[in-house]
Amino acid sequence: MLRSAIIVLLFAFSTTINAQDLSYNYVDAAYSQTELDDFDVDGDSIGISGAFEINENFFLFAGYGTGDLDDGFGTSVDIDQLSAGVGYHIPLSGQVDLVTGLSYEYVDLSVPGFGSVDDNGFGLSLGLRFAATEQVELNVGIKYIDLSDSGDDTGFGIGGLYNFTENVSVGLSGNWTDDTSTYGIGGRFYFGQ
Repeated sequence: MLRSAIIVLLFAFSTTINAQDLSYNYVDAAYSQTELDDFDVDGDSIGISGAFEINENFFLFAGYGTGDLDDGFGTSVDIDQLSAGVGYHIPLSGQVDLVTGLSYEYVDLSVPGFGSVDDNGFGLSLGLRFAATEQVELNVGIKYIDLSDSGDDTGFGIGGLYNFTENVSVGLSGNWTDDTSTYGIGGRFYFGQ
């Protein structure tokens, strides 16, 4: 049960890679609401993430999230998650990029009075970014996570951004696995444009 919870929570805290004008230089902050179906647990989290282009096709990315989940009976679980890695993007057309990533994944769960459990492993992601208009970008992707002690799982995500200016955007996202639904809202700042 704990093994499944760790994998499910990693997907809940994962971010989808996307950026205005198909730029991969940004910093963003997000708020998410997560429901874990099999454990009848829900809660919220906050996170910060970013990406930095290292050449025409490769970029580095990292993200940190922290949250509190509650079972409705007074038991809470604190979670901290870290993801960092390298990504590769290639244009399929003037408006669409194919985006892949390889990441290190770390998660720590703690229950007050009972201690904590942590695990680490790797993630693989594949997605598409679509610049629908100058103001709107859409994205879709899948992510596979394999943790050393907790096993593996695959999740699906979609999202969209609305660009208020060349440097400032807001967005909505959704991520799902067999056991989890996560919905988020966030703001993004682009640099180096």
